[in-house]
Amino acid sequence: MTQAAPINHYDLIIVGGGMVGASIACGLSDTGMRIAVLEASEQTQPWQPDQVDPRVSALTEASRTFLESLNAWPGMTQMRVTPYQQMKVWEADGTGHIEFSCDDIHAENIGHIVENSVTLNALIQQLEQKSQVEILRGARLTGITDAFKDEYGSCRSVMLADGTQLSAQLIVATDGARSKVREWGGFETREWDYGHDAIVTTIKLEQPHQGTAWQRFMPTGPLALLPVTFNADDHYCSIVWSTTPDEAQQLSELSDEAFCAELTLASEQRLGKVISCDPRFTFPLRQRHAKSYWKESLVLAGDAAHTIHPLAGQGVNLGLLDAATLTEELANAWQRQQPLGIAQTLGKYQRRRMPDNLKMMALMEGFKRLYGPVPVGLRWARNVGMNLVNDTPVVKQQLLRQALGERGGLPEAATVKLA
Repeated sequence: MTQAAPINHYDLIIVGGGMVGASIACGLSDTGMRIAVLEASEQTQPWQPDQVDPRVSALTEASRTFLESLNAWPGMTQMRVTPYQQMKVWEADGTGHIEFSCDDIHAENIGHIVENSVTLNALIQQLEQKSQVEILRGARLTGITDAFKDEYGSCRSVMLADGTQLSAQLIVATDGARSKVREWGGFETREWDYGHDAIVTTIKLEQPHQGTAWQRFMPTGPLALLPVTFNADDHYCSIVWSTTPDEAQQLSELSDEAFCAELTLASEQRLGKVISCDPRFTFPLRQRHAKSYWKESLVLAGDAAHTIHPLAGQGVNLGLLDAATLTEELANAWQRQQPLGIAQTLGKYQRRRMPDNLKMMALMEGFKRLYGPVPVGLRWARNVGMNLVNDTPVVKQQLLRQALGERGGLPEAATVKLA
């Protein structure tokens, strides 16, 4: 009779080795926990010094502080990060505009535009130095079990395609927007299509980016130009062009020359002509939010818990704040010798993160609706409102502090390296 394969036990299993999963592993790597990170890809996408990753994030000061606490930020700056000092937002239909400057709040920068591959590689470099963390690459999951009791207390197991079975006090799902762990765990979600596809690529411009993030609101969707300094040249931007699926398809089928011409028109030549573009990638946008972030011995974080419209670049920042908060709560539970997967620990994480995530999701949905096709009267009011905000320093300062991530509940893990 064939014996069942033994179950390898860890204190914590993280499913998904992207930025959020890797940052949680980094944050807990010195606590004494035995941690497994399960990643489907065979290797980390390498950072390419001679080309810009089309996937970038506008990291807030809160995210930067958290990454610095993980010792990842120095490695990121050695690769490539682009600080920006201004944000300029304007209305396509009218004269409404808002301009933000870091000088408004006496800060050095508003944030940093960073390629996702830069952030991830810096985190992986840290993890590779941690003996308590094991990264299992090419790990294809086939399922998870319900919570059960064994000699380690309440646990769950994950099954891999090669027959391996792993168990832990807690499984953390950071496996993205289409999380299989969320599906297997039976989490309910609220979700709907935004009716937008996003086109991303890197472009070279006639004029320098001026350390400024540019965003134009058009009836079909927003266009963002995010500054990237490449090989000491500040004539580059990463773009996120959100538009209707039909227009996105038409734009994706254009030649590079024709696409650059369309982008020059869409940006109103704020930085002159678009000279060239890298390969373009298009993906649909969908809002999604789990009704609960946890069940016994199972918890969601990052895109597995919530996805939002990229118009304000907050998705990754919300995920990193999830990671900082969950890291803090798990470290505290471990130090108190409490189980990791119980309501006392995971419920507190949810109470701390869900309100902020829902608030940001509602704000993004409101922006999308407000800046979509609207009657002439509302369009006039929208322009007046933008100009009024621009002329009201107190309101601008509050909005900018939110953009920096200064919402008053920054987790301790985002400011102090856990011992």
